[in-house]
Amino acid sequence: MKKIKLISVILLTIIVTACNSKEIIVFSPNGNIFAAFEIKDGKPYYRIAKNDKQIIDFSQLGFDLNGENALNKNFTIKSTSESSFDQTWEQPWGEEISVRNHCNELTVELQETEGEQRLLTIIFRVFDDGVGFRYVLPEQPNLTEFEIADELTEFVLHEDMYAWHITAYKGEYYENLYKKSQISKINDTVSTPLTIETNDGQYITIHEANLTDYAAMNLYSKHNSTTLKADLTPWSTGVKVYAQTPFATPWRTIVLADDLNALVNSRIMLNLNEPCKIQNTDWIKPSKYVGIWWEMHMEKSTWGQGAKHGANTKNVMSFIDFAAANNLQSVLVEGWNYGWDGNWSGHGEQFSFTKPYPDFDIKKITDYAAKKGVKIIGHHETGGSTINYENQMNDAFAFYKKYGIDAVKTGYVYKLLDGKELHSSQYGVRHYRKVIETAANYQIMIDNHEPVMPTGLQRTYPNLMTQEGVRGQEYDAWSKDGGNPPEHTTIIPFTRGLAGPVDFTFGTFGFVNPVYPQTRVRTTLAKQLALYVVIYSPLQMASDLLEKYRGKPAFEFISIVPVDWSKTIIKESKIGDYVVTVRKDKHSDDWFLGAITDENARNLKSDFSFLDKDKKYMAKIFKDAPDADWQTNPDAVVIEEIEIDSDTIMDLYLAAGGGIAIWIKAE
Repeated sequence: MKKIKLISVILLTIIVTACNSKEIIVFSPNGNIFAAFEIKDGKPYYRIAKNDKQIIDFSQLGFDLNGENALNKNFTIKSTSESSFDQTWEQPWGEEISVRNHCNELTVELQETEGEQRLLTIIFRVFDDGVGFRYVLPEQPNLTEFEIADELTEFVLHEDMYAWHITAYKGEYYENLYKKSQISKINDTVSTPLTIETNDGQYITIHEANLTDYAAMNLYSKHNSTTLKADLTPWSTGVKVYAQTPFATPWRTIVLADDLNALVNSRIMLNLNEPCKIQNTDWIKPSKYVGIWWEMHMEKSTWGQGAKHGANTKNVMSFIDFAAANNLQSVLVEGWNYGWDGNWSGHGEQFSFTKPYPDFDIKKITDYAAKKGVKIIGHHETGGSTINYENQMNDAFAFYKKYGIDAVKTGYVYKLLDGKELHSSQYGVRHYRKVIETAANYQIMIDNHEPVMPTGLQRTYPNLMTQEGVRGQEYDAWSKDGGNPPEHTTIIPFTRGLAGPVDFTFGTFGFVNPVYPQTRVRTTLAKQLALYVVIYSPLQMASDLLEKYRGKPAFEFISIVPVDWSKTIIKESKIGDYVVTVRKDKHSDDWFLGAITDENARNLKSDFSFLDKDKKYMAKIFKDAPDADWQTNPDAVVIEEIEIDSDTIMDLYLAAGGGIAIWIKAE
């Protein structure tokens, strides 16, 4: 079969050449996907097909530049070259251990035939599950420093299909609820990843990889059609990107997946990032944590000073005791430093990152944590003031390092950085990269909240552990619309989750906030457990108040569920309705299953064919009780143990807003 496909590729190339077409085609290693490039009337275009079916029709490429002629016309092909990659590399942490980077590459060098005869290179890499392409502007005398006014990249989809999307710009930090609509009916500029279901039940995701010194890419439906146009997040000046040659853009990625398992297990984004730049990664360790955080949302305590200040020494030590007793490796502490008093959001210049409040004895706390075998996760809230943060950054990380703190949650709770720049602009991208690189110098891991959308940078800097960039569990505490709807978490794994780890902060056992009675956690308790398997992060929080966990047998699952995996399988799932995820622990032979549903109760079946043959396993099941319901009886959970093997077919009952979590241990 492989020989037949190889012959067809050669014949197609010969036919295209013989017809005097300018189309150049590069195939995936298995021959099922190809990207084609062509110059039409001096303008560059590309198209993509899979299994002889057109996916993306001829789509425009190029740039508009400020003060110069557009870089999208009067081109001729100067040269082309091809190469192949087949490498395997290992992740320090992840959803699997080894990643195969297998693709064919086409490099097309273009030159203008008129005017300044500027040069533009476009590189395509075609994988068995999709395509990545980027622009490279080589060093050249007629283009040195320049401003990008617009990136002209298009994705002209062959058919009108349904997509899950969130608006860009209108909601800060990507914290919006996903909508499903036809591409031609998308009326807003939307963020990527944009996940599309094809009319024959397959999937397309458009995103980007290796976002470096550039603006984040958004998309909009051009002229209410199936043409999606790139829209770069601008600076406050209106300029999209300031650059100088030599210069390379991020990769534009198009994942083409037969099913949801293939979609989640695509590694195109990671493979298009640079290899790890941290020589020794032994200090980078995934963990689970509790934290002084949810109690502020409950208004039990405060970030700022006063009688209810949460980050006091006694309170932190009680969290350390709990973590040590329950197999949780870390404790997050928010509100420990000067700057939280008064209206801190938007006034980040008042934060000190080396001056603790008087009731927070950092030495006593970290010494106590070390004796208990627990780590402290530090916190740097910037209030959007990146200048203030960068001025203190080295001192701040050195301060934490002195006390053995090797993980920091960063925050940017203000709609603009330094009062004028958007988080996902080139300005924001530069800042976030500086934080990650500086933290790596001090061997500190980062959990970035209010980030730019992830694009696989964790391959290059695996100290970037996880990021928010999602409407997370905190909305269940205080949002005016009452909280996240039950379907929300059935969408996240196939949209935001495709961009990288998600710090969603689930694990809430108390379902109502007495301070904001209009809100509630819209899940059952069993679903909160299942989310630890369904939504991936190498740092996972048990978010609730400690008293909500004490005496609850269901908390055992949070204590034992891993956060680092050797294999991930998406079983029967439907975006927006239900998800069934299976993962294997990286450090044992244990497997874990998590299944969740939307507002509808469901009866699903799951096989266990992923287990080793001729081997018996004990499955400890945490499931919705028959009368469980997220609105009327969310606490009702049944815990039972049964013996299973690879031939087992199990009925999975999911209550409305419910779930099931299973720990599978070899006997």
